[in-house]
Amino acid sequence: MAAKPSIPKGTRDFSPVEMAKRNYIFNTIRDVYHLYGFQQIETPSMEMLSTLMGKYGDEGDKLLFKIQNSGDYFSGITDEELLSRNAAKLASKFCEKGLRYDLTVPFARYVVMHRDEITFPFKRYQIQPVWRADRPQKGRYREFYQCDADVVGSDSLLNEVELMQIVDTVFSRFNIRVCIKINNRKILSGIAEIIGESDKIVDITVAIDKLDKIGLDNVNAELKDKGISDEAIAKLQPIILLSGTNAEKLATLKNVLSASEVGLKGVEESEFILNTLEAMGLKNEIELDLTLARGLNYYTGAIFEVKALDVQIGSITGGGRYDNLTGVFGMAGVSGVGISFGADRIFDVLNQLDLYPKEAVNGTELLFINFGEKEAAFSMGILAKVRAAGIRAEIFPDAAKMKKQMSYANAKNIPFVAIVGENEMNEGKVMLKNMETGEQNLVSAEELIAAVKK
Repeated sequence: MAAKPSIPKGTRDFSPVEMAKRNYIFNTIRDVYHLYGFQQIETPSMEMLSTLMGKYGDEGDKLLFKIQNSGDYFSGITDEELLSRNAAKLASKFCEKGLRYDLTVPFARYVVMHRDEITFPFKRYQIQPVWRADRPQKGRYREFYQCDADVVGSDSLLNEVELMQIVDTVFSRFNIRVCIKINNRKILSGIAEIIGESDKIVDITVAIDKLDKIGLDNVNAELKDKGISDEAIAKLQPIILLSGTNAEKLATLKNVLSASEVGLKGVEESEFILNTLEAMGLKNEIELDLTLARGLNYYTGAIFEVKALDVQIGSITGGGRYDNLTGVFGMAGVSGVGISFGADRIFDVLNQLDLYPKEAVNGTELLFINFGEKEAAFSMGILAKVRAAGIRAEIFPDAAKMKKQMSYANAKNIPFVAIVGENEMNEGKVMLKNMETGEQNLVSAEELIAAVKK
């Protein structure tokens, strides 16, 4: 007996119903992106490892899926190197390519390669899968879709404001209540500066970004393990646990960071974004959260994260400002800011809260029953009119028993069934059955179209 096939952990198959739900998510996000003037691009699933490595910090580099070279990948490797069993070193020889970890670094590479064709500021969006060699768990997958929007070639904070409006609009359309969390890497740099640990900014941000997941004691332990002094850790406590309104937090930070020029710049940027959004009147809550660090090395300004309020799940959207990303590809001075919707987590949230609109997940609206060649030929003529009117319709391909065809309609949740027998053909009409109420009516093609559309 053949072994039962399986799929890799952290990946999933999606049924037709699930794909209808996913397309509702993608189409909603795409429509909002278009409202704000973003244009779509796509990049390859795999990039050169030289493009990806070193852009996500040490932790991110470990999670890159590397693609083994085709052909004789042992060529150029000595016996000594093979016997050393140094996995990282051998991988660098065996693998030149890797699956993309996110859409932002490939986008930066795209901007540099196509700079002569692009009009700046360039507003692009991208909806494609990404891969991470992470430990699979609830809400965390090895293959998942991101729905990114980025603006490059503009330093204006109005870009940050519009991205937060996009987030608010998307989740309002989904009817998901969220809290939009905002912080600024300059504020975090200022904090590191005033506690005397400027050179440990990456270690500090990576640690405090885990506060929600591992708790304060474990964050402090991690900070200590990274060589940060007890005195500096003590100074950090009241800052990362700061509470109050956004205005109160900003006022406190102005005092705390008064000796840090970069810190005050971060406060100023955050104040502009928050005040502008307050005047615009978002439907969802927005909160200045100093524990938000977004543990990726390329962020340099405002950073964002979105949490669902009615479901226990990780971040469902994130992003931020990155001033230096294209510089690593030889194109300096191009600032960018972007967001990424986690489509797979949004899918899980919508499922748990049962928030899909009925029309978004329904497939076929009308099924024609097949009684034989003559009846099928008659039905096909009406079917063409029905489809031309924009109704999703099909005919059962085989002249099977009525019970089997009706079971097919029930299994696919098809709301209407058209029955065409000899009597119906003689009158040039169709018997239309409402599968929910059981009601049946003899109708013309025009009346059938009106009834199904209604």
